[in-house]
Formats: sequence, C-alpha cells, structure tokens
Amino acid sequence: MGRISIAWQVLVNGVFAARVTKLLETPKTIAAPVQPVAPPKLVAPMRPLRSDAVTLLAAFQREGRLIDFLKEPIETYSDAQVGAAVRDIHRDCSGMLERQFALRPVLDQAEGSNVTIGANAKNGRIKLTGKIGDNPQTSGTLVHHGWLVTKSEVPIWTGDPDAATIVTPAEVEVR
Repeated sequence: MGRISIAWQVLVNGVFAARVTKLLETPKTIAAPVQPVAPPKLVAPMRPLRSDAVTLLAAFQREGRLIDFLKEPIETYSDAQVGAAVRDIHRDCSGMLERQFALRPVLDQAEGSNVTIGANAKNGRIKLTGKIGDNPQTSGTLVHHGWLVTKSEVPIWTGDPDAATIVTPAEVEVR
C-alpha cells in the first residue's frame, strides 16, 4: 500500500486510523536497522536576476544617454559641442532622479551660510570637517547641503534572465 493510500485510509476509515495510532504509540521492541541519512544538500541562495544598481544604470542610459556620453571620448569636441550635449543629458537625467527618488537637501540652507549643529551631527546626516571638538552644539559654514531620498521607485525589472546584466541592448538596423 502506498503512502497516499495509507494516508487516505487514516482519514476515511476510523478502525484503520485507530490501528495506525496504536502501532505508532506502541514502543518498538526490535530495533529497526538505521538507514544512513544523507546530509541535506546546501543550495546557494538564488541571486536576483538583476540588481537594482543595473536597473538604475539602465534608467540613466534610457532617459539621458548618460553612459553613451561618459564612454564617448570627448577630447576632439569643442567646449560648445560638449556643453550642448550636457544640457540635454543634465535635463533628462535630472528628471529621472526626481521621478524615482525625489531628492531633497539634508539641510535646507544656502551653501556658505552659517549653521548651528546639535546632537544630530553624529547620526550620519551631517559630516563635520575642520576643527571638531567635544561640544555637542557647534556651528560652522555649510559647505554642501547634502542629499536625501524622499522616495525610492526604481522600476522592477521583469526581463529575460539572459539579459540580466544588459544595461542597453545593442541596436542593429536591418536593411
């Protein structure tokens, strides 16, 4: 009798279920031979098909052609040509950052202004440089206002596993 048949009989036949219960509760007088149990195979955790970093890189490329620009040797171009290209890249990549991350300043004050820092200087929001003392309340000049993310909406990638590391596919025009 197979395991499924036995399980079914235990479920539907009360007499049979009682016999099985009695057998399970009766101490064994004869030791059954011990079957060696193979240790469980260690399975490496499944890596995500694509990291969020690659998805973000793909978004910069798709929206602003940032990788194309950064990988292009620009020595032979004039400053005006580079500047014209940067204007579009800046606009498009900035828009993508705003849509996906809504970046805002950590300190909403003008760079170069005097700021007073309390105990929150030690929580990772503020980096102190210069002559740092033990005083919990200090002041200084704001060199950079910092950036914080107010949302994170990196798209979920649903592509083919073979394309997990492709930022932008090669494009071939067929004639």
